[in-house]
Amino acid sequence: MARTQQKQKTEAAAVAAGDDDDDADVNAATTAADDVDDQTNEDASRSYGVSSNLCCIGTQTDLTGDVIEAMTAELQSLRTENIRLSSDVAHLSSTYDRSAFVDNDEKVLFFTGLPTYQILLAIYTFLGPHLPVKKSLDKFQQLILTLMRLRLNVSTTFLSYAFNVSIVTASRVVSDVIDVMFIRMKPLIVWPEREQLQKTMPMQFRKHFGTKCVVIIDCFEVFIERPSNLVARAETWSSYKHLNTIKFLIGITPQGTVSYISNAWGGRANDKYITENYGFLEKILPGDLIPADRGFNIQTALACRMAHVKIPAFTRGKSQLAHVDLETTRKIAHVRIHVERVIGCVRQKYTILEGVLPIDFLMCKDSDGYCTIDKIGLVCALVNLCPSVVDYD
Repeated sequence: MARTQQKQKTEAAAVAAGDDDDDADVNAATTAADDVDDQTNEDASRSYGVSSNLCCIGTQTDLTGDVIEAMTAELQSLRTENIRLSSDVAHLSSTYDRSAFVDNDEKVLFFTGLPTYQILLAIYTFLGPHLPVKKSLDKFQQLILTLMRLRLNVSTTFLSYAFNVSIVTASRVVSDVIDVMFIRMKPLIVWPEREQLQKTMPMQFRKHFGTKCVVIIDCFEVFIERPSNLVARAETWSSYKHLNTIKFLIGITPQGTVSYISNAWGGRANDKYITENYGFLEKILPGDLIPADRGFNIQTALACRMAHVKIPAFTRGKSQLAHVDLETTRKIAHVRIHVERVIGCVRQKYTILEGVLPIDFLMCKDSDGYCTIDKIGLVCALVNLCPSVVDYD
C-alpha cells in the first residue's frame, strides 16, 4: 500500500515536471514571437517614418493660398475664353454651310450674285460631282468661297480667315473650282438657232430691224497690274483707258442672254481686229444683222458671208448728220444699250472684273493654253441664269 502511494506520487511529480517543461516551451515560443513582432513593428515604424518624411518633402511648397486662388481664377478664365472661341469658330464655319443659305435668297444674292437659292442649288448639283475633295472644306463651301472671290473681289487672305483655312488652301480652292466651272459651264453660253431667235424676238427689235438681228456685240476692258515685261506692257496698254487692260469681245442675243464671249486680249488690240481674228465670223450666216458700235467697222468681212453690220454714222468731218443717218443711229443706240446693260450687270454681280487683276492671272499655268483670266471671263455665263435685262413687250 505504501509502495503504491509512493509510485503515484512519483508519477504525479513526473507529470508536473512535464507540464512545467511544456509551459516553458510555450513561454519560449511566445517570447520569440513577441521578439519577431517587435522587430517587424520596429522595421515598419522605421519604414513609415521614411515614407512620412518623403511625403512631407513632396508636399512642401512656397505657394500661398492667395497665389493658388489667383491661379485657379486664371485657369477658369482661360477655360471660359476657350469655350467662347470654340463657339465663335463654329458660328463662323456654319455661316457658309449649305443650311445657312436655305430659303435665304438675300444672302445668296449678296455672296454669290445668283438670284435664288434654287439656282445656287442647281449649279452645285451640276458642279458638285466634279469638285475636288478637301478635308478642311466640303464641296458646297468650296463653291461659296469661289463665288465670293468673284462676287465680292475679296482677297484669299480674307477668305482664309472667313473659312478657317490657310491662305494656300483658299487660293488652291479658287483655282480648282474655276477650272471646273470653265469646263462644265461652257454649255451655258450657246449660239442659238435662227428659228429660235425669230420666234422669241422682242418687239423693240422687230420694230427696228425685223427678225434678222442675231447678236449685238461689244468689247469691255478690265484693268490689270502693270506688267514688268516691256512687250507685255505695250500689248496691254489701252489708248482709250490710258492704263494697262485686257479686253473681251462679248455678244448677246436680242433676248438678253450672253451667246458669245472671247478669250482675253491685250488692251492694245482694237475691236475690229478681235472680231475678225478670233472665230466670231464663223458663226454668222447669210442674211444676219449685227448691231454694233463704231469701232466694229467689219462690213467688208461680213460681206463675204452675205451678212451686214449696223453701226452709228461717223460724225468726223461733218457739221451735222443727215436725217436718215440720224434716225438709223437712234435705232441702233436703242438696241445697243442692252449689251451695255448686260456688261454692267456682269461687272456689278462679279466685282472682280471692276478691280485691278493681279498679273499672275494672265499666266498660262496649264497645258490647255488658257490663263486664269480667260476662265474668269466665263462668269458671264452665270448672268444667263438671272432675269433678262430686255423687256419682251
